[in-house]
Amino acid sequence: MCIFCKIVNGEIPSNKVYEDDNFLAFYDISGMTKGHTLVIPKKHFDNIFELDDETAAKLFVLVKDLSKKFKEDPEVLGVNIVNNNGEVAGQTVKHIHIHIIPRYKDDNFDLKFEKK
Repeated sequence: MCIFCKIVNGEIPSNKVYEDDNFLAFYDISGMTKGHTLVIPKKHFDNIFELDDETAAKLFVLVKDLSKKFKEDPEVLGVNIVNNNGEVAGQTVKHIHIHIIPRYKDDNFDLKFEKK
């Protein structure tokens, strides 16, 4: 069983941001900025390639709604929404998850997509 499934099942504690019957959002323990949140479906899918369309649609609506809540904080100037699929793409947990990374002035987090 993957670590996120263990979190869903309550075997590993998490600091929950949101939960319903199908989804869970919780703070990333290695957060890049204050409030860095992971959003997951409770049902296990390894990655976006396995995700069904209905779950994908609901997942991204939830990501949008949670991102808007972060923007209610005047210190949050924007958000990065990140999803890695496959080891070569940086996926370290094989359970689809979306990162919502709130951005602040001078947060010392740099996310750039550049060729080496």
